[in-house]
Amino acid sequence: MSANRSTHCGRFEPILDRRRLLQRAGGGLGGLALAQLLGSQGLLAADHAGTQPTATRSEATNPLAPRDGHFPAKAKSVIWLFMEGAPSSVDLFDPKPELTKRDGQRISIDVFNGNPGPLMKSPFTFRQYGQSGAWVCDRYPNVARHVDDFAFIKSLHSDSNDHVPALYQINTGLARPGFPAAGAWVTYGLGSENQNLPGFVVLGNNQGVKGGPLNWNAGFLPAAHQGTLFRSQGNPILNLTRPADVSSADQRRQLDLLARLNNRHLEARPGEAELLGRIQSFELAYRMQSEAAGMIDFSQETQATRAMYGLDQEPTRSYGSKCLLARRLVESGVRFVQVYSDGEWDAHSDLTANHTGHCLATDVPIDGLLSDLKQRGLLESTLVIWGGEFGRMPVSQGKDGRDHNPQGFMAWMAGAGIKGGASFGETDEIGYKAVVDPVTVHDLHATLLHLLGLDHKRLTYLHNGRPFRLTDVAGDVLERLLA
Repeated sequence: MSANRSTHCGRFEPILDRRRLLQRAGGGLGGLALAQLLGSQGLLAADHAGTQPTATRSEATNPLAPRDGHFPAKAKSVIWLFMEGAPSSVDLFDPKPELTKRDGQRISIDVFNGNPGPLMKSPFTFRQYGQSGAWVCDRYPNVARHVDDFAFIKSLHSDSNDHVPALYQINTGLARPGFPAAGAWVTYGLGSENQNLPGFVVLGNNQGVKGGPLNWNAGFLPAAHQGTLFRSQGNPILNLTRPADVSSADQRRQLDLLARLNNRHLEARPGEAELLGRIQSFELAYRMQSEAAGMIDFSQETQATRAMYGLDQEPTRSYGSKCLLARRLVESGVRFVQVYSDGEWDAHSDLTANHTGHCLATDVPIDGLLSDLKQRGLLESTLVIWGGEFGRMPVSQGKDGRDHNPQGFMAWMAGAGIKGGASFGETDEIGYKAVVDPVTVHDLHATLLHLLGLDHKRLTYLHNGRPFRLTDVAGDVLERLLA
C-alpha cells in the first residue's frame, strides 16, 4: 500500500504518522504551532533517538528560567539595532579627509560587483559633537547628541562580502548557516527574567531579512532558545490569538492532552532536549497570548513618549514603533532584542538618497530609545549595539553608490558597562581596511557576552562530539571599551 495520498493540487502527502499528527494537532491550538517556536523550526521531537543533545529534566523543563552568569554582569539585556544592507562608515561616523582630497582619483582595489570607480568623497558634511568630539554626519543630528555614551569600534572586519553569509556571521559567529545566534547563546547561558515572553525576540523588517530565520535560530542548542519574530503592529505574533470558536477551557484541555502525549513519549527517552523544549514552548505560547498582545498596546504610553520615538510622523513611525517595543520588552524582562531597520542600506547607487532616507527613518527613533532608556534608568542595565553586516567601499559604484566592504567597517555600543566617548581601532586613510587594532566578529561577541556576565570561553555546548561556542576558537574581550 502506498504511504502517500494525493492532494487537490496534485501534490502527494504522506499518510500521517505520529509526528505529523502532533504537528497538525498543534496547529489547532489557537495557532500555537508558531513557526519560530515549533515544528517547522525543529521543536517537534523526532520519533527516534539519534544525535539530539540531552539535558536533565530540571534544566530543560524550563530552559528559560533565569540563572546567574559566570561572574557579575554589567548588563541584564541587549538591544541590537541592526542596520541591514550595510551602512557606510565613512559617510556616517568615520569621515576620511583623504577621500575629500583624492576625490575622483582611481586606485587599484578589489570590489564585489564589477569594476571599481574612482575614490568618492562623502556627500555629507560632518561636525564634532559632545565632550568626546566624535564626528557624526549631518543626517544623524539626533543620534549625535548621544556620542558621549557611545564606544565606537572603527576597525571591524569580517569574511564575506555577500549579504547572507555576512548576516550569518555577524549573528552567529560563522558565515555558514545553521549555527546558534548570539541571542540564543545568551538565553542558553542566562535564561530570561519573564517567563510569559520569549527570551530572544526579533523585530524584523518590511521586506524580510536576507537569510531569514537562520539569522536567529538556535542551531544545535535546545530549540526553546531560538528567536521569536514579533511585529510592532497588529498581532505581535501571527497565529497566536486563540480562535473565537475555541474557548479558553477547551484550549487548555487540548494543550494538556498534548502534554500528556509528549510526556509519555519522553518517558521512553529520558533527557531528550528537543522534546523537553517543545513541551516548554507550547506552554510559553499559551502564556504569551495575553502578554504579547499587551506589549504592542502603545496607548499605555504618554503622547510625549510616542512623539519621542517618532510615532507621530510617517517616516519614523515604523522604526519608532519597533524601538518603543524593544524598550517595553527589555523593561518586561526579555533578555535579547534585535531591531532590524526597514528597507536596506545597500547603496550600490545614489548613496545620498539611500542613506538620507534611512537616517531620516532611524535618527529620531534611536534618539528616543536612548533618551527613554536613560530617563527610566534602563540604560545602566541595557547594552545597545548599532551596526550592519559589513561596510561600504571608499570608491564609487554605479551612479554615486558604494560596493560592499567587509575589510573595514564600524559599529557602536552604548549603555551597560560601556565607557562612553571611547573609540577602538582605525581603518586606513581612505576607510578601506582595518589597520589599527583590527576587531573580528568573535571579538564583538566576546565583549557582548562579557558585559552580560558570561565568559565566552566557558559558554559551550557539546555537539557532534566537540564543544562549540559562539566565538568558536577565537575572540578577545575589548577591554578598552569597558567602563
